[in-house]
Amino acid sequence: MNNNTRCVLIAIVVIFLYKAGIAQYKQTLFLSGTGSDHTVRWDFYCTGGRNSGNWTTIQVPSCWEQQGFGTYNYGRDYKTYGKNFRFADEKGLYRHSFNVPASWKGKEVFIVFEGSMTDTDVKINGKSAGAMHQGAFYRFRYNITNKLNYGATNLLEAEVSKMSSTVSVNNAERLADYWVFGGIFRPVYLEAVNSTYIDYVGIDARADGNFRMMAYTQNLLQPATVVAAIKDTRGNVVSNITATCRKGDSAVLLQALLKNPKLWTSETPHLYTVEVRLKQNNKTIYQLKEKFGFRTIEVRRGDGIYVNNVQVKMKGVNRHCWWPETGRTLNDSLQLLDVQLIKEMNMNAVRCSHYPPDKRFLELCDSLGLYVINELAGWQKAYSTDAGRPLVKEMVTRDLNHPSIIFWANGNEGGTNKALDTEFTKWDFSARPVIHPHHRPGNAFNGIDCNHYEDYYSTKNILNDSLIYMPTEFLHAQDDGGAGAAMYDFWELHWNARRSGAVLYGPLLMKVWYERICVILSMPTA
Repeated sequence: MNNNTRCVLIAIVVIFLYKAGIAQYKQTLFLSGTGSDHTVRWDFYCTGGRNSGNWTTIQVPSCWEQQGFGTYNYGRDYKTYGKNFRFADEKGLYRHSFNVPASWKGKEVFIVFEGSMTDTDVKINGKSAGAMHQGAFYRFRYNITNKLNYGATNLLEAEVSKMSSTVSVNNAERLADYWVFGGIFRPVYLEAVNSTYIDYVGIDARADGNFRMMAYTQNLLQPATVVAAIKDTRGNVVSNITATCRKGDSAVLLQALLKNPKLWTSETPHLYTVEVRLKQNNKTIYQLKEKFGFRTIEVRRGDGIYVNNVQVKMKGVNRHCWWPETGRTLNDSLQLLDVQLIKEMNMNAVRCSHYPPDKRFLELCDSLGLYVINELAGWQKAYSTDAGRPLVKEMVTRDLNHPSIIFWANGNEGGTNKALDTEFTKWDFSARPVIHPHHRPGNAFNGIDCNHYEDYYSTKNILNDSLIYMPTEFLHAQDDGGAGAAMYDFWELHWNARRSGAVLYGPLLMKVWYERICVILSMPTA
């Protein structure tokens, strides 16, 4: 065998092994762009407002108003929102052709929407992908395995209604103090997995080194083994775990105890990686990786909020997913800019008001260190139980392994449906605390009073009461008695109070507001 032949054979073997390895992981094919700085043109038809009535093209992801289509309207413009839902008929019709690799035949294939505002009907090659999705800020997907032409061209059609046909979805998401947009505003992509796979894992990693992980398996037609390797930041394996699955099992528990793990806090955001393999007949048929952190969250009633047995006070801000030019469609650079600005303001926390953020924002909070309150939408009115239940599942199963998330918030102010409280812990394997952010007293939950916009003296009274007081919004100029001039006094009051969970500033800050506050406080700006 000459050298050329040997090189060709080695190359073939390497390519085969590479492809075999890749095939064990979830494969992703983007149909849209990945953010506001990288978009893909789809065919588009807007039914009302500007540039409507004709097929043209639009960048995806985007908010169609920011692309010159439709009509701007503000969520709390009650006159246009009210009796006959003036904008209810404004829809966006999307079409996009795409190819599916022939090698995907025999796999399970899903189409995934990271966020679409609001009601979304999806068809693949003229066939419905599934029931219409309702809820703008949540990742949803359809199994389209049997609707695809493999190794050939396929047609995606999506009809997106700006306003929901379900009143409670509109009330929770659209009757709000922000601009109401329409459109596919986060990425769309395909995912392909082997026919037997792990759907996702739920991790509960505690400060004492206890590691528990539930692996949710799909289509186990014969017994299998789940093998997990926990790696530190240097890539060193610090623990190996194995669990067996019986035919038909849909979940398996893996447990380990690590000695002296490096702990995750906002000041020390140490992350570990778990590499998980699903094996049958000693062969790996599927694998995934997940980052996580060791940390323990405790709400000690009448005392305070503790992370890793240390009382913490959150000094943070409410944040919208928003940029002036692109609306709710963001990119990785903008997500990073927000996290950096919050950190540079010497803050340690952020509340995702008033809906789940882009996943990249949470990844940055994990790696750079911010405590996060992740929130189900509901500005001042709540989802109905039927509408909210699937949205809680979508929110929690997407985000449950982020160590930065220390609370789930069930809506905002009047937007809490208490019937949904148990849904959070149903899907969150680590059972984080749930809170109820509110703008009036008497709505404390899980030992925490989150009452908004008290003045200095009423704040003093609440802090002297028996509950932990953590206002998830404060310093509203029309309510605080000082037109926002008493930031220092409020902070000192909370800092020195035993039962304070500290404060998250009510103004929903963007870059211009950060800069203005920095000037007022004589702090450096970004």
